[in-house]
Amino acid sequence: MEADLVARAGLEFKAILAAGVHGVSLAKLPGNLAKLVRGYQQSKKILKEFQPDVLFFTGGYVAIPMALAGRKVKSLLYVPDIEPGLALKTLARFSDQIALTTPLSKKWFSEKKNMTVTGYPLRDDIKKWEKPEARAYFRLEPNLPTILFMGGSSGARSINQAVVGILDRLIEKYQVIHITGHLDWENVQAATANARDHYHAFPYLHEIGAALAAADLAVSRAGASTLGEYPYFGLPAILVPYPYAWRYQKVNADYLVERGAAALLRDEDLKTDLLGLINDLLANPAYLAHMSRAMSALAEPMAAERIAELLFEMTEA
Repeated sequence: MEADLVARAGLEFKAILAAGVHGVSLAKLPGNLAKLVRGYQQSKKILKEFQPDVLFFTGGYVAIPMALAGRKVKSLLYVPDIEPGLALKTLARFSDQIALTTPLSKKWFSEKKNMTVTGYPLRDDIKKWEKPEARAYFRLEPNLPTILFMGGSSGARSINQAVVGILDRLIEKYQVIHITGHLDWENVQAATANARDHYHAFPYLHEIGAALAAADLAVSRAGASTLGEYPYFGLPAILVPYPYAWRYQKVNADYLVERGAAALLRDEDLKTDLLGLINDLLANPAYLAHMSRAMSALAEPMAAERIAELLFEMTEA
């Protein structure tokens, strides 16, 4: 997926082999270690050809071979989620500077590290959208509440199934933008074939900024992007942390919930409680406006520029 996105941006893309080792079965561990060794060799070749002045990492085990191969090159680590995973903690050992989405992440790193709170970076094409233009893009009715359901890039099956189960009741009162992810797209298409005009479904949406700007309420997982995209648009949210990444997504969700910007819903309660929670929020415009203001207060619209400035400072140094 990243290869396609990078190609759309007109940038060169090179992949390396990598695999996780934390929580992996003993049967898979030798093969995964072999991939990491191969990835390290591939990284050394890329570094020799490219001759970088600085390396920029955003986490994940795929970054480990490059960090090892480039340990003599200055590097900046960006921490998207509030709580870093094992790979990010490992990468921090090789990093000269660390950029953080929120100050809460500082406690997971050594005080000796040079850390800067930048916020979560957003692409310019996301930030260009305003609500009137966004609603026109989807041909939405201007005065009917709009709910955005997001299943992530690959999809969130339980969210998709919950939406399908209550769709008839949703579109009686609301407009729905539903980004299903590629994995569930055919199943959702088949299940919603008879949906009326108020339902707009997509497997993936490059113009995600239009959906964020058009919506009055979002329902999604609590990945790192929720810490940047929702605050920029002041978009209240119902957050459903992915149960198999509960710890990291739960920390992200709690950050927004505790500040009055979002509501928390457990994955196992989706089918029983989602519709009622949506109705309660959209029936209370004053409270929804309070959530929107609380969300907007967390926005860091210059985050990408701050990260770029850190990189330039490191090259000049």
